[in-house]
Amino acid sequence: MGHHIKNKAIISINRTLLSATFRGLGALPWPVLRGVSTFLAWLARDVVRYRTGICRQNIASSFPEMTEEEVRHTLKGFYAFLADYFIETVKLGSMNAEEMRRRMKFENIEEVNADLRAGRNVSIYLGHYCNWEWVSSMPLWLDLSTGAIPCQIYHPLSNIAADDVFGKIRRRFGATNLPMATSAKTLMEKNAEGTPTITGYIADQTPSRRAIHHWLDFLNHDTPVFTGAEKISRKIHAAAYYIDMRPTGRNEYAGRFVKISDNVASEPANAVTERYFGMLEQSIRRNPPLWLWTHRRWKHRRDAR
Repeated sequence: MGHHIKNKAIISINRTLLSATFRGLGALPWPVLRGVSTFLAWLARDVVRYRTGICRQNIASSFPEMTEEEVRHTLKGFYAFLADYFIETVKLGSMNAEEMRRRMKFENIEEVNADLRAGRNVSIYLGHYCNWEWVSSMPLWLDLSTGAIPCQIYHPLSNIAADDVFGKIRRRFGATNLPMATSAKTLMEKNAEGTPTITGYIADQTPSRRAIHHWLDFLNHDTPVFTGAEKISRKIHAAAYYIDMRPTGRNEYAGRFVKISDNVASEPANAVTERYFGMLEQSIRRNPPLWLWTHRRWKHRRDAR
């Protein structure tokens, strides 16, 4: 009992400290935060060398046509982006709705709202490209008069205090966080009730060996992928969109909704997943530094046992 109380106290302290840190940093003006970002990019790239070997290998193997100088340039741009992503995510907790709408715009939202007004479920596919955290501001642009529920799938963090703080930030503009483990059940229940949902899936994560659902060609690699987003979307007869993200200035983005399918249930198996990865690859090739290169994305081999 005493151990349980002690753990709760530690979590509470950590939550308070983390929240205070985010509030303090988030209160800083953008010029100061940009200076912090420049310092963090240098620190991560040249001092700590945070996963620089993995990033360099991923970039070089994805773009074999790049010269060594182009790979270095892309790597440098990536760390600048990663540091900006960090300060932008911190700032997400303090920006008001007006500033958020100014810095994160959504295009072709009318087509999405038309689907919601028609009572359809909508699935939104995005990747770890540009600032994916800012996509949680999408409810500011949606027509929710239909009673549609904006949702985002997430994997709970192992650190409870951090999970609480990030969960609060991601909810602040009206999105509902759905834990990955129970997301399919929740969305099917809402569908059975007749309540439309619009749900965001970051679908470019690396599956474990036992969770590999499908293989496809992506960025010059034979790539294992999750198909969970497609399977859920199929069960609830959702329309599917890809968000084609691009920067419009420093710390400013626009995301254009591009329809992948009017009804995922009517598509051949894996077709929506393959279209999504094709669209994501086009986005990455347009501006390579803006994708998350730090993970061992291609650690699995199809013929491995």
